[in-house]
Amino acid sequence: MSLSGTGNFCQPTSCCDSNRHPWQSPEINTSDPIAAGQLLMRNTLTGQKEPFVPMKDRHVRWYTCGPTVYDSSHVGHARTYLSFDIMRRIMTDYLHYNVLYQINTTDIDDKIILRARQNELLRQLEVDSSVGYEKLVELANEALEEAKAKSDEKKAAIEAALEEATAKKDSRARTEQEGLLENHLVKRKNLDKDEENTLKACSASPDQKDARANLLEAAKSVLAEKLDREKGHLVTDHSVFNAHARRYEREFMEDMRALGIREPDVLTRVTEYVPQIIAFVEKIIGKGLAYKSNGSVYLSLDAFQAAGHNYRKLNPAGPGGEATSAAEMAEGEGALGGGESSEKRNPNDFALWKASKAGEPAWDSSFGPGRPGWHIECSVVAGDILG
Repeated sequence: MSLSGTGNFCQPTSCCDSNRHPWQSPEINTSDPIAAGQLLMRNTLTGQKEPFVPMKDRHVRWYTCGPTVYDSSHVGHARTYLSFDIMRRIMTDYLHYNVLYQINTTDIDDKIILRARQNELLRQLEVDSSVGYEKLVELANEALEEAKAKSDEKKAAIEAALEEATAKKDSRARTEQEGLLENHLVKRKNLDKDEENTLKACSASPDQKDARANLLEAAKSVLAEKLDREKGHLVTDHSVFNAHARRYEREFMEDMRALGIREPDVLTRVTEYVPQIIAFVEKIIGKGLAYKSNGSVYLSLDAFQAAGHNYRKLNPAGPGGEATSAAEMAEGEGALGGGESSEKRNPNDFALWKASKAGEPAWDSSFGPGRPGWHIECSVVAGDILG
């Protein structure tokens, strides 16, 4: 453990060897928590470093939100879970805490649903012998035009929001929109590259070997979005979504092992806890803190705060969650939640349970067929294992 000094020196001391020069050691600052052998952690609630005190003896129960397994891991995952692994090793190997470490995998989510549907529809297209090269060229060109139009519309909306934020001198909103615009321009650059590759593949001779396969590969991003818009509602087999999540969960765990990251003591999945999540949501409704609307269930921020609770606890958002931006809400609610604002009593109320539409996995509940909202999952899963 590191020690802190006072800036003063102790009295000189000599060892048993008289030939050695006396050593004047620095004086230890015993009022410093680290010098007293205390582990300090930053407390998000207070904004201060506080002594770490386990609830019981040296037993530590640790929950980490795991990945949403819709695609391959990236460097951000590596950075996050490697950092947790280093802290976990310090806690267990150096400080000798008895740590129970849990990671939860989000294996049902809008991103997973979209990607699984798109991959399944691309697979079906690939084996559909009725769609020859010429028909595929037509589909690819249509998909490109639709993708570019959607991209232009998105850019215009971001620029309008940025202009409004600038006019209102809202620095937070301006920074947020600048970030969204930067991300959008990266995506547009990728779309332009897809267009270049697709047009090149479209110009190949139909008799050229692998012409159809090459075109499918070049245009798969724009084709996937077009196919999902037109046929996504037809993908109803739960196994499609489950297989997709299992594949990328395995990839994630393999990547973590390759980085030397220790496996969790407990690995859970959201799909294993749907009955418990339904029961938890029913309790929240029973307390008057959530309400049903068109088959979905939303947490009422106004009722939650009126009952004396703080929202958001770790990053206060003010009355009614007023400090929550539209971009933050969109990220939390997911890509498949569009058009639900009229269902809410407060625009910042968020979904605890989402009514499923055609082409989305669903579980039966007292609210109607649907799936858990992203915000409620960790509360239920962590509470079941760690208390």
